[in-house]
Amino acid sequence: MTMDARILVFQTAFPGDVILTLPLVQAIRKIFPGAHVGFVATPGGASLLKGHPAISTVLVFDKRGRDRGAAGMLRFARRLRAERFDVALIPHRSIRTALAVRLARVPRRIGFSTSSGAMFMSDIVPYDRGAHEIDRNLSLLGPLGVRAMETIPSLYPDVSDVARVDTIERSWRASGGSPRRWVALAPGSVWATKRWPAAHFVGLARLLVDSGRAVALIGSIEDRSLCGEIAGAVGEQNALNGAGTFSLLQSAEMIRRSDVLVSNDSAPMHLATAMRVPVVALFGPTVPRFGFAPRGARDVVVERQGLSCRPCGIHGGMKCPIGTFECMIAVSPGEVFRAVESVLVQSTTH
Repeated sequence: MTMDARILVFQTAFPGDVILTLPLVQAIRKIFPGAHVGFVATPGGASLLKGHPAISTVLVFDKRGRDRGAAGMLRFARRLRAERFDVALIPHRSIRTALAVRLARVPRRIGFSTSSGAMFMSDIVPYDRGAHEIDRNLSLLGPLGVRAMETIPSLYPDVSDVARVDTIERSWRASGGSPRRWVALAPGSVWATKRWPAAHFVGLARLLVDSGRAVALIGSIEDRSLCGEIAGAVGEQNALNGAGTFSLLQSAEMIRRSDVLVSNDSAPMHLATAMRVPVVALFGPTVPRFGFAPRGARDVVVERQGLSCRPCGIHGGMKCPIGTFECMIAVSPGEVFRAVESVLVQSTTH
């Protein structure tokens, strides 16, 4: 493949999956510095890619909106065909994704053996269930005869993102917010069983405040009430509630200003990795061996070992299949607080 090839990466899963695909894009840019690199993402995923130096163009596939259904997919395939890509690397494993790239007439289409649209690929790469997702994605470069060791994603909040966070932070401090350094908390998740109980987050927040820290709450608009409950329990002067206030990149900037993030197995965990902030990650129905754990040198996973019911699904679910929710309830605020303390101690020695 020539150095000026047109290379497409297609990932329309959740924002966390988009972040875990960035090392692949970053590797492509290093190996093929003159290439035109396109990235297909959903509107939410695309918002993370603003200003990324490894990406030449972002194409939005609004699969639940204007591009939904067969007609929408065909319209998108025509738009994609006009871009005249030479090769597509396809971490996303849906048949709709594979068919869209095939209909776009991209000559080389490289995807995983587990893709439901594998029959539409020109090159199949084995899906290594024992590998980290970042490394699995990098393996898609194999059919091109190249290898990469890129392991950490990067995100690039711009001047407007930094200014937005500055404004909210100054307003909070002006209204009595604590001048102390903070720990970021991300209590939300799309999947209910991945959410550490609200009462446990409240307990952790109290321990952090008592130890001399403030807390910054990260989440979507759907998490606003949950984050408000945590903030109310420790006093608004000790907790900045950014849920529903910040975009994803602005949340990343807010995390960057924190000493550590405590997060469920969800997108904020990967935002922190991309901003080089250590994570204390809470795993319940899912397990790190699925390949989606944070992989920074100072990251810590807290989980309840030895439960025969774990894991109960690749994504988690909306309710505990056996009704106990023990995998999350049994992880105590004190245990997580001690993990945070150990990360903070490590941070002061580096």
